[in-house]
Amino acid sequence: MDMIEIKALIMIIGNFGFPVALAIYLLVRFEKKIETLTEAIDRLKEVIRIRN
Repeated sequence: MDMIEIKALIMIIGNFGFPVALAIYLLVRFEKKIETLTEAIDRLKEVIRIRN
């Protein structure tokens, strides 16, 4: 995380509270992993479709 993201996270904690800041952080952090899993599922569906 760069300095701007840390400052924004601290501001969110101050304004909305720790649970909201934690949820936002986790959503941003896991977004790429979720996209990768979605792509893998799409490829798997295509392979299954071709084999049937």
